[in-house]
Amino acid sequence: MAKNFIKKYLPDPDSIKNHQSMQIFGKLLHDGNLWHLHRRSARGAFAAGLFAALMPMPGQTVLAAALAILFRVNIPIAVALCWVTNPFTMAPIFYICYNIGTFVLGQPPHDIHFEVTTEWLIESINTVGKPFLIGSLIFAAFVSALSWFTIDAFWRLGVARAWRKRAEQRSEKSADKTDKS
Repeated sequence: MAKNFIKKYLPDPDSIKNHQSMQIFGKLLHDGNLWHLHRRSARGAFAAGLFAALMPMPGQTVLAAALAILFRVNIPIAVALCWVTNPFTMAPIFYICYNIGTFVLGQPPHDIHFEVTTEWLIESINTVGKPFLIGSLIFAAFVSALSWFTIDAFWRLGVARAWRKRAEQRSEKSADKTDKS
């Protein structure tokens, strides 16, 4: 079932509660409903976590936790999903976001040559910053909504499959009992 699969990979609640960056939430983290795992909390946490992960900003974990608290969904899932963006995935994700932004703004994409200098960073913010930020917001909202519906569908399928399996087991047991009589 989806619940058991997700629980296997979740971070420990105490490690999240005691993390230095989470101290700004204080007693809000002690709400037990933020740690339960059910369909509503899972789909909302996936949406919040992926939205935060796809926003190009420092402190994505804090944003994910804040969204989880605001929407009262599972904090460990939301926080864990911030690792979707990592050094290996950032370049393709940012490229997609930038292209979405240029498409929405009707601008041709700039030919970007990366340099590790302050001048390049300042110049890039002026040329690619607006399309990148708009594309990031659109992409994050789209992926967030898509994940909400996808997790909801998978969760429902898992529950339906478990119910069918139990019904089959019950019918086999009742058939065994009638055969023995």
